[in-house]
Amino acid sequence: MDTTQRTDQQRSADRRRRELLEAADRVVLRDGPHASMNAIAAEAGITKPILYRHFGDKGGLYAALAQRHTDALLASLRAALDAPADRRERVENTLDTYLAAIELRPQVYRFLMHPAEGSPGDQGFDVGKHSAPLLRRMGEELAQVIEERLDLGPGSQQLARVWGHGIVGMMHAAGDWWLGERPCSRAELVRSLADLLWGRLAAADDRVGSPGF
Repeated sequence: MDTTQRTDQQRSADRRRRELLEAADRVVLRDGPHASMNAIAAEAGITKPILYRHFGDKGGLYAALAQRHTDALLASLRAALDAPADRRERVENTLDTYLAAIELRPQVYRFLMHPAEGSPGDQGFDVGKHSAPLLRRMGEELAQVIEERLDLGPGSQQLARVWGHGIVGMMHAAGDWWLGERPCSRAELVRSLADLLWGRLAAADDRVGSPGF
């Protein structure tokens, strides 16, 4: 097989994978954490064994969907952090970006963060095994931004990781509670969380040459 044939086959496989993920997204938007492999296969117009051939099992499909949505969310969060604004506004905009994303597509959020609530026909799916890496990835990404942009003094790398994972944990826990109970407006929650973060964030200097935090 020559290089052109291999490239064409890879493009075809990538296109087919995107089509299957789009079908899975449609089912998740409809069914949330109850989305099943049977329903996704039916939506895609294929049999369940073919779906397994592409993703292995529900855990493999979940991982592919998680990467797709986490990539999009991280891009939005980076845009909020890069937008021209003072630091307090940037912090609030970043918090609001996360909350707006889970509010806009709550069924996708619940599928990603509460998949153990899903179809009883899909056995062996461990919520902690699959959702925890998403939060860790977000924590590491935010830690890197903090380390690059803020001068935290001695031990800055470790402190940036503490802050990154702590902020993501706070956003996740508060957002999960808020999405379920809606005890206040999104704007009120954003202001309250920003107030909680603001002490050390307000005092830290921007790293010289960085775009600032």
